[in-house]
Amino acid sequence: MNSPKKEAGFTLLEILIAIAILSFGLLAVATMQATSIKGNSQAIGITEGINLAQDVIEELIGLDYNHTDLSDTDNNGTNQDVDDDGVDDDGGNFGLDDTVDGGGNVIADNWATSGRYTIYWNVAVDEPINNIKTIRVTVQWTDRHASKRATVDFMKADII
Repeated sequence: MNSPKKEAGFTLLEILIAIAILSFGLLAVATMQATSIKGNSQAIGITEGINLAQDVIEELIGLDYNHTDLSDTDNNGTNQDVDDDGVDDDGGNFGLDDTVDGGGNVIADNWATSGRYTIYWNVAVDEPINNIKTIRVTVQWTDRHASKRATVDFMKADII
């Protein structure tokens, strides 16, 4: 007597389960791709911001110590450490953090723009020691409606 042959293949239920598992996997990959694109966009902004800061630093390094672009135009970074303890006596970090005030007015010592980036630089004279200028270059931009910032500090000596 011949036994009935079993049909080889998949049932509809097995196919539906396989499709569901595949769908969850593809959804995870799509989410990961979107996160990766967002991360790359942020990395590009930071890289461009730091490169702009480095370009400004290179220009400022090439200037004479007494050049007007290396001046503390508002004097909030000059003579602010009478007791020589390395701390701004007025609590303002020698004016190095200045960019814009609450009304949107530029209060930095100097500034420039480059595309979507605004570059500010502030000077503290004779900090941390005499004949040294501490210069902070801050680059700001907007990425996905959020303000971003990159900051680089350097010191310039008055070589005698």
